[in-house]
Amino acid sequence: MNSKSSSDTPSPNSQQLLQTRWSLIGRLKDWDDKTSWQEFFEAYRGLIYGVALKVGLSDAEAQEVVQETVIAIAKKMPDFKCGPAAGSFKGFLLQITSRRIADQFRKRAKVMQASGLSAASAMPVPPSRGSDDGSRTATVDRVADPQGSDLERVWDEEWSKHLTEAALTAVKRKADPEQFQMFELHVLRQLPVREVARKLGVNSAQVYFAKYKISNLLKKALNKLKRT
Repeated sequence: MNSKSSSDTPSPNSQQLLQTRWSLIGRLKDWDDKTSWQEFFEAYRGLIYGVALKVGLSDAEAQEVVQETVIAIAKKMPDFKCGPAAGSFKGFLLQITSRRIADQFRKRAKVMQASGLSAASAMPVPPSRGSDDGSRTATVDRVADPQGSDLERVWDEEWSKHLTEAALTAVKRKADPEQFQMFELHVLRQLPVREVARKLGVNSAQVYFAKYKISNLLKKALNKLKRT
């Protein structure tokens, strides 16, 4: 399996994300179930990779975090008891991912020490907000504490985006295409109601109704994902 950068990672498949959580984790107990493992990888690689980048790892380090996280989960599977009683899936995945991120920082520190650089220079500093505009600083200057609250903050932010994307994809698959298009233009792209109505040849009332209906479907889909 090869992880990709966030710009190359496709939007999560809604069906995968609705089925993933403990139900799919249970299927991962079978190491020969290549379909389930691929579903898990496709559904969560973008989340893990994105978090690893945002706390300061390089592209290569973040890709290794994805690979090592999947391997760590595989090793836990034979004797792992999965289910809501074990805690939230979000917490389960965060715990494993954070350990793999910490591993990368330790590896970096060892390399820098071997090169005669201070180990402290490999340690993280909080990334500034708005640093995703292409003017990112050097990796060692934009790292967040892999075991601290900053990682949890980044994880919560990325998890929220992850669920929203999944919910939007799920709603789009079952909603009326024209209504979803109105919602997308007005709510997601923030075009004025009149402009949306003109573009699509509908009246303003239809745009408002589409916004109301799709918003309700989105809320239900998000609540379902949060419960699983």
